[in-house]
Formats: sequence, C-alpha cells, structure tokens
Amino acid sequence: MPEPAYDDLLGLAVEVALEAADLVRRGRRDGVEVAATKSSPVDVVTEVDRASERLIFERLMTARPGDGFLGEEGASAPSTSGVEWVVDPIDGTVNFLYGIPSYAVSIAASAGGRVVAGVVVNVESGERFTAILGGGAFLDGRPLRVPSEEPAPPLSQRLVGTGFSYVVDVKVLQTAAVSALLHEVRDIRRIGSAALDLCSVAAGRLDGYVEEGLNPWDVAAGGLVATESGALLETHPGVGGGGCVVCAPATGFPEFRELVARSGFLRPGPGE
Repeated sequence: MPEPAYDDLLGLAVEVALEAADLVRRGRRDGVEVAATKSSPVDVVTEVDRASERLIFERLMTARPGDGFLGEEGASAPSTSGVEWVVDPIDGTVNFLYGIPSYAVSIAASAGGRVVAGVVVNVESGERFTAILGGGAFLDGRPLRVPSEEPAPPLSQRLVGTGFSYVVDVKVLQTAAVSALLHEVRDIRRIGSAALDLCSVAAGRLDGYVEEGLNPWDVAAGGLVATESGALLETHPGVGGGGCVVCAPATGFPEFRELVARSGFLRPGPGE
C-alpha cells in the first residue's frame, strides 16, 4: 500500500489537535478532577485527558479507518495501512490540573517505523508547532531553525530544560544529576511538558533538554519538531533504568551530551 502524503497526515493532525485543544480548554474552565493515577499517586489522569483521547481517536479512525493508534490513556488500534498515530491527549496533565498554562495536545503520525508528521498545540497560548519529515519545522506557519553559529555558546551560557519521573527512586537519581548539571549551565527550567520542552529547543527558548523515562507519545511530535529545526535528539540508557532523551542544537551537541553523562543522567558503561 503506498504511503499517504505527509502533508495530508499533518493537515488531519492539525485539524484534530485544534479541536481537542478546544475541548481541553473548555474542560479546564468547567473544573478539573483527578480520575485515576498511573505510575504513582502523583501521576494523575483526569476525565478531560480521557475525553480528549476519545475525541482524537474517533476523529482519526473515522477519517482513516485502517490506521493504527497508540494513545497515552490506553486507546489503541492495529494498523493495516502502515500508518500509526501516536497521541498524548494532554501532555502536562499536572500543569492542567493546577491551571499552569503549559500543557499541550500532541499528535504524530508514523509510517515505516519513522515519525513523518506531527503537531503540538499549546492549549492556553494557542501556539501551534508543526513538522513534516524532510519538510522543516514551523511555529504558527513561521519556519523554525535552531542556532547554527560556530563556535557554540559555552555550557555556562546554556539554558537547559528537564523533567522528573513520578517514580520516587528514579526521581532521587534525577535530582542528583540535575544538581550537578546546574553548576555548569546558565540555569535549569522544568516546564512540565516534554512535548513543549522539545518544541522550545526548536524555537530557541531552550539551549538543550534532557529527561529520562519518556514514552513514545511524549516524544513523537515534539521530537520531530526539534529535529526538523536542526536539533539532534538521542536516547541513551538512563541512570534510573529507562531511556534518557538528550536534545540540543547540532552545534555544540557533543559537549552537551558529555555534560549530561558527567552530571549523572546516564547509566555508566563498563569500566566507568
């Protein structure tokens, strides 16, 4: 079966993401209650998360009934078309719960094992980050390119984003690594949405990003936005046993990756 045009997939993703963002925005105004927890008592799910995922699933599966679906809140479908949608109905649920305006709807399409189109909509600001494999990254239609000047800024002048696991034992290891990192960079930001962190690298709002324990729906769309803007994204074994995502502009990436390892984010290799 021939692959669909990537821009067609992106167009559908944007249409559905904007509708879901409207639903989430209304849900926040109407009041939010925790519906369940996942990995720990502080890793929450709201009814709005579930409603957003139902809407996205129904819209995508109606438009493209042969596609697969992988959603954070459990919605799934096998693919017979070669396309799978990877969806986070609210990335940054704790922010959403508290009314902190940094949470997003994230929808990506993968084909042939690669993410080929993605959109991240910041629900409160309305900003729309989009990308197509090989077609660049955009913020509200404006091209995004990470800085590429040589030499790269020194590590001491880089602003770095990160996040923490909801699993206590992993969080303890991460906080030690962040403490070590903080001494060598300009400052740390913990925004609370991996998708928006990755888009912030693309937009030049962060000089780097590192976090262990992300899921495919956390990275799919935002990761494509970052790499299509000219950033590099790698996943390494993390100190807590999960995959650790490292993302930064290509210029200066090796120094940043080495700093991440030196600070203790990554699992030591043999003999280290």
